Amino acid sequence: MLPTVKVFDQLLAIKKKKGAGYFVLIDPDKQDVNRAIELAETCEAAGADALLVGGSLLLANVFDDTVKAIKEHCSIPVIIFPGSTKQISRHADAILFLTLISGRNPESLIGSQVIAAPIIKSTKIDPISTGYMFIDSGTVTSALFMSDTRPIPREKPDIAAAHALAAQYMGMRCVYLEAGSGARHSVPNKVVAAVAKYISIPIICGGGIRTPDEAREKVLAGASFVVTGTIIEKDSNPALIKAFADAVHVNE
Repeated sequence: MLPTVKVFDQLLAIKKKKGAGYFVLIDPDKQDVNRAIELAETCEAAGADALLVGGSLLLANVFDDTVKAIKEHCSIPVIIFPGSTKQISRHADAILFLTLISGRNPESLIGSQVIAAPIIKSTKIDPISTGYMFIDSGTVTSALFMSDTRPIPREKPDIAAAHALAAQYMGMRCVYLEAGSGARHSVPNKVVAAVAKYISIPIICGGGIRTPDEAREKVLAGASFVVTGTIIEKDSNPALIKAFADAVHVNE
């Protein structure tokens, strides 16, 4: 298993070489373990740079098995994108240690982190500290509902930029601009651009991105990494995944 610092450095190297990195989110609740393996292998073969594993809920007790199985069948980084403190596995390469800085719910700001930190330490996986920000997507997504917070208005890029800068000043390694799984609208390009202009740490952007052209727009606006999830769950055609990867890899 790769230590987190090497995974993060690897991701930064991918960004430098390819212009941006492409991540695919696999939700263990959306398919069984065998299907998750198949999807992960397809994504790697089609050009994905890393796999995120996680979801807003955990209806089936298969999270650890899913992470382990994916890691055994793939060589690209497997990074936990946790929806709760229950989504931690020693089999992953890294975990996004999320702080929901766009909200004012103390549980999402520090409560869950205090519970998760000793568990992460015991598993010997290192966190990638990430400022997590919900941007209004035109609908109430599962992640937004579960966090009991309000999103940043999509027409207020200055508010998003200020929150992102606070994350940087607090020492976080990256910022995640999130519209949410199955979002009606993705994060506006003007919000991505405003944040990118204001901070120097990498930006991850996901939620509601349905086409390769839309993914490229996020990169051109300033995103360092682009995440797709629902669209690939619905259509895991290798050609579509490759089209997303090619669109994100603007230097190739």
